Amino acid sequence: MTTAEEAALAQPLIIGVAGGTGSGKTTVSNSILERVGSDQISYIQHDHYYRDRSHLPPEERGKINFDHPDSLENELLARHLKMLKEGQAVEVPQYDFTTHVRKPQTTRVEPRRVILVEGILILAVKALRDLMDIKLFVDTDADIRLIRRIRRDMTERGRTLESVIRQYTESVRPMHLEFVEPSKRYADIIIPEGGFNLTAIDMVVAKVKAMIGGE
Repeated sequence: MTTAEEAALAQPLIIGVAGGTGSGKTTVSNSILERVGSDQISYIQHDHYYRDRSHLPPEERGKINFDHPDSLENELLARHLKMLKEGQAVEVPQYDFTTHVRKPQTTRVEPRRVILVEGILILAVKALRDLMDIKLFVDTDADIRLIRRIRRDMTERGRTLESVIRQYTESVRPMHLEFVEPSKRYADIIIPEGGFNLTAIDMVVAKVKAMIGGE
């Protein structure tokens, strides 16, 4: 192996997992974590980088379009990915989806051989996708995604059915059509049916293991 090849092998591999709301991104990410090994992966979710809105009254926070790329602090995520790639640990913000403010505590993420970043809009932001070595897009039918979104927001985020449907109609769907769906063209691999597509996940895991020198 040449010196250049050894240097390339030593560089952390950055994988991006994108796709619409409820598409199965987390299921795909968890499959990669389990099969490649969580001890080899730094896992970051774009959702934690929503901008802090604590300076706004609660009623104003609820009016924000959280499905637009500008609602997230993409510059901070890009800086964190670069730091991890350089071997530095980062402090990832934690976000309260019920009150729309950042929590005072952060989560420390250590640098590892693979950096896995997941989020709806990560391929729609050039500064983020330019850092990625492998770009995945999880593609699932809109009706399935909506059902999953309703279940998640009501169960995990304390939302009412009416508020979930209103947000989906007013911002989630329009922003999906404007930003998320078009970002599919930047993907290296499109995974239909999300976590249920075992063949695609097998291919991705094999590719990742080969690139990091695994079995």
